[in-house]
Amino acid sequence: MKNLTLLLCITALGCFAQQKITGKLVALDDAFFDYVDKDAKVEVLADGFIWSEGPVWVKDGGFLLFSDAPQNTIFKWKEGVGITEFLKPSGYTGILPYGREPGSNGLIINNNGELIACEHGDRRISRMPLSQGGKITVADTWEGKRFNSPNDIVQASNGSYYFTDPPYGLPQQENSEMREIDAFGVFKIATDGKVDMVVNNLARPNGVALSPDEKTLYVNQSDSNAPYIMAYTIKNDGALDEGRIFFDASALIKEGLIGSLDGLKVAQDGTIFSTGPSGILIITPEGKLLGRIATGQRTANCTWGDDGSVLYMTAHNYLMRIQTKTMGTGF
Repeated sequence: MKNLTLLLCITALGCFAQQKITGKLVALDDAFFDYVDKDAKVEVLADGFIWSEGPVWVKDGGFLLFSDAPQNTIFKWKEGVGITEFLKPSGYTGILPYGREPGSNGLIINNNGELIACEHGDRRISRMPLSQGGKITVADTWEGKRFNSPNDIVQASNGSYYFTDPPYGLPQQENSEMREIDAFGVFKIATDGKVDMVVNNLARPNGVALSPDEKTLYVNQSDSNAPYIMAYTIKNDGALDEGRIFFDASALIKEGLIGSLDGLKVAQDGTIFSTGPSGILIITPEGKLLGRIATGQRTANCTWGDDGSVLYMTAHNYLMRIQTKTMGTGF
């Protein structure tokens, strides 16, 4: 509770003060400024977290939810109010200690307005009505084997889900004796609850997102030896093709820029906003890097909020935002 007390003190003292500004914009192409104004600033909304992750905007209420997996907590941020604790425990209900990141990670609001959480410690995908609470398991096994630690998730308009299952939430991660599935897969949950592994050859699958037309699934790989955004064509039955490398972040890592490909979101015109070395990478639908929103922190994930033009970012100890000149999907 020490960290939460610190957060609440920070909020009480500073939520109505002038926001702290950080980071910088790094344009590699003039088209970068079609998406972010050259005078746009990265605002720090709150700090004091251990590892902030998985932000999601709740339109019915006008607030942001995000995970802090080490604290096993989902926090809530609302303009003019600041940070409050929304849900604890968020992803692990067993006996502690349990690894370094027992709590929830990726969060979304599903087509029915429920909170969907990737739960590390309880090793499942859960759903919870925001009006009542009370979690319901969506899926926790594949072919009778427990997931590793579901990380990030997206839902298609037909109701099916795609999520990633790396080892980050397990004690000892890939070396954990608790592992039951050999691969770190990408899974699909059909509307009837059937679970299929649709990708089985990635070392560290992480963030996941759909193209606006839902014909492509993007998957980030947080692997320093293969730091790729993968693109998979979605077949009529929801299965994926063999995939292709959509973007290679190796050159950025060689520059010494800090951070990994982690979470990503897609704008309405198909442009990808992905966390990566230095902060947020803005990449065209053709795979060209236009520039970076350099946050100065290892940046875990991002999401669209407000009217759909504000990008919220979870970056290590921080919650940040920036005004963009585009609109996110779902708005």
